[in-house]
Amino acid sequence: MSEAQHMVDALVRTRRGGFSAQAALGGLALVVGLAAKALKDTADKPPAAAAPAPAAPAGATPFDHIQVGEDEARTMLRAMVAATLVDGLVDEGERRRLDDALAAAGIADDGRRWLEAELADPATVETIAEGANNPEQAARIYAAARLAIDPDTLQERKFLKDLAEALDVPDEATLRLETELAA
Repeated sequence: MSEAQHMVDALVRTRRGGFSAQAALGGLALVVGLAAKALKDTADKPPAAAAPAPAAPAGATPFDHIQVGEDEARTMLRAMVAATLVDGLVDEGERRRLDDALAAAGIADDGRRWLEAELADPATVETIAEGANNPEQAARIYAAARLAIDPDTLQERKFLKDLAEALDVPDEATLRLETELAA
């Protein structure tokens, strides 16, 4: 697993709430599974043909990290950081969560510097959306951003709405994701 994949996995695992037990199976697996479930039957057209996924290692779930490449994981991270910063600051709890996730993932100095640079200058919704090459990636990126925050401010809700629109994630899929997270 790459550093970006480790960071996404660790950040999702540090979330509190009803889905934290699911994250114990793998943070990336949770993101991929939630996105797949949210997209189910929402597409107006069949998904574009994709290259066959590599065979999963023994014991892997169908939603494991093998479906998320380094570039996509980095885009997920950028979306998670931007979502965290949309209200203008990283509070003490959010900062502790980031630090704990980095420590848990064993992230080296290069990864920490990358994250600090991203915190200093977060990506825009448009830049994040450029990282999605298909509806499945778009849904996974959106799911990662949504898992990064509890949208309890107007800015956070607007960010998620704008991100879903920029990624072209169907409204029905975002509603399904919210339903899953509320369960």
